[in-house]
Amino acid sequence: MSIFKFFRSQTEPLRLAPWALLTLGASMLLATLIAVLASVIFALLLPSTLATAAPLPSAAAAIGEDAARHLLSRTGFSTAEAEIAKLAPLTRQAATRMVVLPADMAALTPSPIWVDEPPTTPKSLQLAGREGQEIARKLNNDRTMELRDWWMTNMLQTETPLAEKMTLFWHNHFATSQQKVRIANIVYTQNMLFRKHALGNFGTLLREVSRDPAMLIYLDSVNSKKEAPNENFAREVMELFSLGEGNYTEKDIKEAARAFTGWSVDRETGKYMFRRGAHDFGKKTMFGKTGNFDGDQVIDLILARPEAAQFITRKLWREFVSPTPNEAEVKRLALVLQNSGYDLAKLMHAMLSSDAFYDIENRGSLIKSPVEFIVGTIKTFNVRPPNVRPFVLQSALLGQNLFMPPNVKGWPGGEVWVNTASLLNRKQMLDRLFGSEDRMEAVMASMDTMAEMNGDKLPSKDARLARRMERSMGGVQMNLPAFAKSFMKPDGEAAMRRVVLPIAPVNPPRITALGVNAAIMGEDQALLALRHLVNDPTYQLK
Repeated sequence: MSIFKFFRSQTEPLRLAPWALLTLGASMLLATLIAVLASVIFALLLPSTLATAAPLPSAAAAIGEDAARHLLSRTGFSTAEAEIAKLAPLTRQAATRMVVLPADMAALTPSPIWVDEPPTTPKSLQLAGREGQEIARKLNNDRTMELRDWWMTNMLQTETPLAEKMTLFWHNHFATSQQKVRIANIVYTQNMLFRKHALGNFGTLLREVSRDPAMLIYLDSVNSKKEAPNENFAREVMELFSLGEGNYTEKDIKEAARAFTGWSVDRETGKYMFRRGAHDFGKKTMFGKTGNFDGDQVIDLILARPEAAQFITRKLWREFVSPTPNEAEVKRLALVLQNSGYDLAKLMHAMLSSDAFYDIENRGSLIKSPVEFIVGTIKTFNVRPPNVRPFVLQSALLGQNLFMPPNVKGWPGGEVWVNTASLLNRKQMLDRLFGSEDRMEAVMASMDTMAEMNGDKLPSKDARLARRMERSMGGVQMNLPAFAKSFMKPDGEAAMRRVVLPIAPVNPPRITALGVNAAIMGEDQALLALRHLVNDPTYQLK
């Protein structure tokens, strides 16, 4: 059951009851804010079927503006009136080709100058002593932060946003963290691997990942040898990366672990190397087949199973279509993937041009991740930051710190992205950008007072992160009047809604209610309508 259908059953009295108790010990202002946020959460999770939308376009007809907006929002970070107009007259097949085929994987933003430097070796670190090790640690942390800036900048500059979205998808699918890898050069190399194969061949990507230094370090495969095979990668390659639980046995894991022994990293170069003396060349039995399998042959055995294509299709469905996969459609699309030899572009083309993708039920059914929320806001409203650092920090504060997923399962996404804390932080960011941040000052002061009353002496990690982000927001500029003016025309309010929101707003702004009698908004009314739309719960959806 989707979160939207679940919350449909909630009654109005139940919405406010949990929050009424907060008024007993908190300031009235803070309690009121939290009560409002509670209402926002429930409104956010209303079924998307309550929203009005144009009928489902047939495969041979022009998709129209609403469907064009839907396609752009799912395959990119933002929509613009000109982009919608470009896709609206096209058929599903033609529109899908427009977003899938040009997806150039190359990064437009120049990479940091240090990415080709050899990594610091364990021996040199040992000789450097404690002070030298601390310097090296700080340098690596600074470089990882620079990588976050680099990637977010590229998301903002790219002309093929699907390439960035797929790179982000694989970063979460094959999750590794710089917190354990600790070598920024290797973290960058992995990102380039995901970028290169993002819409290429899944089999090739899976083989390359099995040799990826960041993955070998993260899952402790670097020292796996025939005398003591490490089972981490063997388990995750089946459970999380290709097959899913229930489609393999513990015996399969043990045999696969033997096949991957000797796959390691050269400490001098930081690149993959095969340690022949550590590899188990003996016979192994997996999925009922016996042979002197190595790691590549294990991957061949995995890809030959229909469950592999279904697993990847199901996960991409949750990312691009809806939280609840249609199993009949998953099996149909999985055959496209398997019969094409695991061509991801063909799968994405079939999925993004399907009836299910355009189904009204599935529009506005996904919650924006922090990165999607931030990059989308910057792009939609042409925010011009002197640098992206405040937004990189904001993403981390919202729970998605690039190059640092929480564990090998990655960010869970979905409902996890929205809670009272994250919604408050999202609202604060919008308030700052849209010029209404003064309303939050009293609330933040009240929260600081409560923290002092609770005996909090040192700021938490999140609080320190928030303060860093606040200090770096100084030079951010945006030209809201210019954006609003572009909608001062007949039917401008509807066009603005279409650009800003994925479905009809919970509380639509009516220009007549704003003191305008004509159908064309004035500048002040357009700005008011714009601020109203970004504060609507549906702005958090895609």
